Amino acid sequence: MTQQDAGRASLDGVDAESASAFAAEPDGYARLWTPHRMAYIESHHVQESTDECPFCRAPGLPDDQALIVARGEHAYVVLNLYPYNSGHLLVCPVRHVALYDEATEAEAVEIAALTQTAMRVLRSTLRCDGFNIGMNQGRIAGAGIAGHLHQHVVPRWSADANFMPIIAGTKAMPRLLGDVREELARAWPSASGQ
Repeated sequence: MTQQDAGRASLDGVDAESASAFAAEPDGYARLWTPHRMAYIESHHVQESTDECPFCRAPGLPDDQALIVARGEHAYVVLNLYPYNSGHLLVCPVRHVALYDEATEAEAVEIAALTQTAMRVLRSTLRCDGFNIGMNQGRIAGAGIAGHLHQHVVPRWSADANFMPIIAGTKAMPRLLGDVREELARAWPSASGQ
């Protein structure tokens, strides 16, 4: 048996690779390999809607209906309708622009400022322990709505990850979107205080 063969284990007929068989530094993570997810990824499940862009439509709606937490001159903050965690925010330019390098300087500056304020508000209200912040640029990079730039601000807690999303395809959300939006909007500093 080769070292590579020794690094493979069979799990109900599916080979799972052990990192110990490859040249690498151990990182302490146990990994649950989910190759069945490739069918989902490769199915191009994200389809651009033929309807109006939801990030263009949202600013024209009342804040509570659109889940908007705060508005700036060039950008706004909205709760993600399909959050990874409670308080998952999106910072979007008002203008329909797809890529970060297409944003104007004023848009980029306001997106950055709103992101910083979002972090402060999330820490003070939801008492999160950390954040995932990022932008998926283009459909191939995972942007669900590739036509309109948006930055994710995902609050994280030490106990927020478990087996449910991988095993059961289910994410347990402990708070309702409307309640979270109301709490964050109340805590958001006034435009003069940003």
